[in-house]
Amino acid sequence: MIKVSVIVPVYNMEEYLERCLDSLLEQTLDDIEIIAVDDGSTDSSAEILRRYSEKSAKIISVRKENGGSSDARNFGLSYASGEYIGYLDSDDFVDPVMYNVMYCKAAENASDIVECNLHHTFTTREDTERVKKYYTKKELLCFGRNIVWNKIFRRTWLLETGVRFPFGLIYEDVSFCINLVPYITRYDYVDIAPVHYFQRSGSVNNSSSVKTLQIIGVLREILDFYTDRGYYSEYEQELEYLYARILLCSSFKRMCNIPGRLQRKDALTRNFRELIDTFPLWRHNKVLKSERSRYGLYMRSVNKITYRMYSLLLPAFFSATGRFSRKRYS
Repeated sequence: MIKVSVIVPVYNMEEYLERCLDSLLEQTLDDIEIIAVDDGSTDSSAEILRRYSEKSAKIISVRKENGGSSDARNFGLSYASGEYIGYLDSDDFVDPVMYNVMYCKAAENASDIVECNLHHTFTTREDTERVKKYYTKKELLCFGRNIVWNKIFRRTWLLETGVRFPFGLIYEDVSFCINLVPYITRYDYVDIAPVHYFQRSGSVNNSSSVKTLQIIGVLREILDFYTDRGYYSEYEQELEYLYARILLCSSFKRMCNIPGRLQRKDALTRNFRELIDTFPLWRHNKVLKSERSRYGLYMRSVNKITYRMYSLLLPAFFSATGRFSRKRYS
């Protein structure tokens, strides 16, 4: 029986793909399959996948028309037979023990989700991120780490929830993880950092501002999901806090990182407008009022005047330090 199916979306990753696949084939967990989804690559990725699938029966290579990472992940799920599902981007890689350790924890506790720590891997250095542990659904919704490649998910449970990645949007991990929260019965952690999130640096062109704004569509999709499934009233305060945290912290920072001044200004204006239009009373949110971290202090300081001030100061810092860069699947 297959214990873990790892779904790997692949789009023009010839430079990194072999490293990713090698790391999966070196797993100490024997009962594993790798579902490699070629999302319409135009480089040599398809040839690499052909060679690897011929070399190992553990690799199932499938091809589809280009539809983005979300579509590739959803497509790959239909081919997976494992007891648990993992997701890995094709430019990242993992240590040999990763899925063995995580599966053992999942099997021990019949976990819906198991999460691990991670490395941010740069060309010349590596930083370790230890994820914080949260055990209530409301804490996970407010503060959880909304990425999928440091987790495994129980397949039958995942299928029953009906939660999938939103088509055509980036930041799809946010939607996927948040929409799973109401259905969680058991969430566990392992204290290892076996996954390497590779940071590909490069200049951000002006068109990236349009993609950055897709976080607004993702957040609206989350609110619609909770409303349609009857969970909104139960999690209203947490959803409001989530909206504020993303739009004032991670989203704000990304938009300040847009080099084009006019596009940056437009994105930042729309970003703040989304928050105050959707949750006009967000500053009175009970979770925010109780948040004692530096992020809580910063968020409580934000108003129309300070938001504009921060919008001017942070891009100036990025420009002075040359920190206009990002990594993303296309």
